[in-house]
Amino acid sequence: MPEINASRVSRRDRHGREHVVRVRRAGVQRTIGCDTCGRRQGAQFLPWLKAEQHLAEAHQATVDPEGRDEGEGGGRASR
Repeated sequence: MPEINASRVSRRDRHGREHVVRVRRAGVQRTIGCDTCGRRQGAQFLPWLKAEQHLAEAHQATVDPEGRDEGEGGGRASR
């Protein structure tokens, strides 16, 4: 069975623009990279949470395009 070495977190800002942060894995090390601003950061623990935080803080992108999140009102839907 092949390993998954990359995934992505995407959110939309209040203008409807989609912003994407990719999470890449190489061994135990994980790196997040923003497609919008080019920022790269090591994130060994909780990389998807750090990706969501970057999108919210740097791009004010908080709305999940797949509808799993309530957006700026806070709270998370159960998955």
